[in-house]
Amino acid sequence: MDITKNHRYAINLNVRGIQPSATLRINELSNQLRAEGKDIIKLGLGQSPFPVPERVVAALQAHAHEKDYLPVKGLKALRESIAGYINRTERMRCTWEDVLIGPGSKELLFILQLAYYGDLLIPRPSWVSYAPQARIIGRSVHWLPTHAENNWQLTAEELDIICRDDPSRPRILILNYPSNPTGCTYADDQLLAIANVARKYNLILLSDEIYGEVHFEGRHKSIARYYPEGTIISTGMSKWLGAGGWRLGTFIFPAELRPLQEAMAIIASETFTATSAPIQYAAVTAFDGGEDIDAYLHQSRRVLKVVGEYIHRRLTEMKAEVQKPEGAFYLLPDFSHYRDALAARDIKTSQAFCQQLLADTGIAILPGSDFGFVPDQLNARLAFVDFDGTAALALAGGEYGDQLLDDRFVAEAAPRIVLAMDKLDAWLRGL
Repeated sequence: MDITKNHRYAINLNVRGIQPSATLRINELSNQLRAEGKDIIKLGLGQSPFPVPERVVAALQAHAHEKDYLPVKGLKALRESIAGYINRTERMRCTWEDVLIGPGSKELLFILQLAYYGDLLIPRPSWVSYAPQARIIGRSVHWLPTHAENNWQLTAEELDIICRDDPSRPRILILNYPSNPTGCTYADDQLLAIANVARKYNLILLSDEIYGEVHFEGRHKSIARYYPEGTIISTGMSKWLGAGGWRLGTFIFPAELRPLQEAMAIIASETFTATSAPIQYAAVTAFDGGEDIDAYLHQSRRVLKVVGEYIHRRLTEMKAEVQKPEGAFYLLPDFSHYRDALAARDIKTSQAFCQQLLADTGIAILPGSDFGFVPDQLNARLAFVDFDGTAALALAGGEYGDQLLDDRFVAEAAPRIVLAMDKLDAWLRGL
């Protein structure tokens, strides 16, 4: 008797057909190919290359004995630390009671959609998990159009067009910047214009600022400054502190959305209970900051900026259309210049492009179709993270000091990035 035959039909219809997260899938495939002896350049998963700062690691070691369940909303000391961090960096006036802690901001986004019954508005392109989460829960997703000439950024006008036909409909708008997958960010006037539309239609605005601290110039600004009453700030430690595997995320709510925060806490109490105690205690050290954390951020921003600008220049020389990154560690090149040559090899989709590139060169990147684009749009996301972040920080802060980082630095600190660009260039020329 095949027991799976009877049970497969009981699986939630919303889950059927959904593949595992594209970023996790490419990481596991890359690791598998490396284990088989292949030289894979891992530019798929957006994992920070930098180490967790030593003082934060020491704090985790010092609190490894903490074994008790913590409050559902999080350790009070950590919530106070995060409120202080937000008030310090964004000049806001939130309190510890406005903060909710979870095992990654990804989980908090999921339970937000469980707690709030509304459509999800997502600018295209977007991070790979926003839409699948909505589909699993059964929420409607509306993709908001963006354009390459505008750095793939949402405009207030496009947002207004979507909302005006049904102005009272409950909606959650997700705004992620600096952006995964483009590395681009918003200027103050853009944020203000979007905030005005969000207020006009009483939107819940989830501002995903997980990459805020890796704005290359250290000038990230939250849209919560312009729409405080309706904005939830989402952040964590994965991207700016190199602690992705620690799985700690946080939402910061305005007082006006306290009922939504309470609803999420109820769901949390019946699902993950509480976030890891040792991680929360250690995170206090991270969010309290200090000169060492500031120096770590300064050097990591310098490194990411020069590597991102190097790749941007190389891709442009290859005749790819690509926006210059302003933060995070991503670029979104479009290879439509090679459409005819690719089609001659029966490569007509971004997925086929990435599969063949991996097979021929060992370069692992993700197709644009994973980020909301139609399959035949020949773009792909490149995460420039395959380098030794510890060595890069030491080099930037040592031999180079505060002098301008250049191509020589990239070649020394990130040789596999240079190798990837050389291999990609040769591959495109050989089509």
